[in-house]
Amino acid sequence: MASSRPPAVIWRKSSYSASGNCVEVASLPEGGLAVRDSKNREEGPSLVFTLSEWRAFIAGVKDGEFDPS
Repeated sequence: MASSRPPAVIWRKSSYSASGNCVEVASLPEGGLAVRDSKNREEGPSLVFTLSEWRAFIAGVKDGEFDPS
């Protein structure tokens, strides 16, 4: 995972986001994903994940790896 500014991509957010304070996700040309805070679109960093890193994160969420104890 790296924190950087990805190339020009199409950012998406959940259709359930009504407040505008949310996380946006973009698919990257090389197959990874970028994540950013919608409140700081122009100046804030993006977290950039390879596809394997993203899949590992999703698997951890599904397995409860990040659930509070």
